[in-house]
Amino acid sequence: MQNFSFQNPVKILFGKGQIANIRSEIPTDARLLLVYGGGSIKQNGVYKQVMDALQGLYIEEFAGIEPNPHYETCMRAVDVIRRKELNFVLAVGGGSVIDAVKFIVAATFVQDADPWDIIAKRLPVTAALPFGTVLTLPATGSEMNAGAVITRNADKSKLSFMSDKVYPRFSVLDPETTFSLPAKQIANGVVDAFVHVAEQYLTYPVGGALLQDYFAESILKTLILEGPKALEHPLDYEVRSNLMWASTWALNGWIGCGVASDWATHAIGHELTALFGLDHGQTLAIVLPGVLHVLREQKREKLFRLGEQVFGIYNNMSADERIAYTIEAVEQFFKQMGVATRLSDYGLGAEAVEAVAQRLSERGWKLGERHNITADVVREILMLRL
Repeated sequence: MQNFSFQNPVKILFGKGQIANIRSEIPTDARLLLVYGGGSIKQNGVYKQVMDALQGLYIEEFAGIEPNPHYETCMRAVDVIRRKELNFVLAVGGGSVIDAVKFIVAATFVQDADPWDIIAKRLPVTAALPFGTVLTLPATGSEMNAGAVITRNADKSKLSFMSDKVYPRFSVLDPETTFSLPAKQIANGVVDAFVHVAEQYLTYPVGGALLQDYFAESILKTLILEGPKALEHPLDYEVRSNLMWASTWALNGWIGCGVASDWATHAIGHELTALFGLDHGQTLAIVLPGVLHVLREQKREKLFRLGEQVFGIYNNMSADERIAYTIEAVEQFFKQMGVATRLSDYGLGAEAVEAVAQRLSERGWKLGERHNITADVVREILMLRL
């Protein structure tokens, strides 16, 4: 296992009724910006719980964060913070709202550069406003990590950044806030969490990282067991608790400690979202089976392990059959969650493949744990997913 250092300072408040406790986590002199999305929190009661908990504080509201948060929208929030001299931010929503807030709190301190350079040119984040989160859609793990993905509408760029300055101070995880989610959002969230684990697990074996492997497999098993139950029984608190916690641990940094990671599926998926508007979870369900098939020799040992430990596929068949059955099991799970797995399911064909490959070629990106997934390999991957 590689040498590594790891920091995760996020305080988690888990369980029903925990929103009521956020007041004690926020400074008494806070001038707060409350950030949320399209307003569903006002329909499901979360907004009222938050406002009741924040009584006595100065609050400005900023609504309208998109499912793939736009840079342009984030900058309007930055303007509000500066004009109103606000000093704390509370994100109430799913990963998109939390990602937006991470960029907002960092961009607030950028004075002599384009804030987009935080993402496009890796401009160092030297300071950020403190913020907390109330999670309402488990999927991205953003509530317990220091990364974010932002879309710039002007050129349809969807890119990520990371900084230890943008860890949340605290995150509230109340499973009851997820009871009213549409089935589509539940399914996309489960797929997203599954692929987060796969990106860190399905690479190659690393000596000394057995715990990370078992931990990753336990998260995958939890998602496979509880995901379909959440679709059938959306008000089951225990099921929602298990899914919420598994989604958080899928990307809070622990299973990636000291091991190689891939992230090609996410990079390719981001382009499908930016160019064609597909949901993030939908793109991952399309791309991952293709990545696993094309890179099956490179990922051979971990695919064997996934098949055995997660799907119960053992040595009673040839090695090639084991790998094929394992990849098929992944795709079938996505379908079981109700998420289609082919570009053609969304009306996309070879022109979409070429558009994505061209974008990646222009950037000169080489993706994957071995940096050998070029634009030509991306083209091969996506042609398999037509």
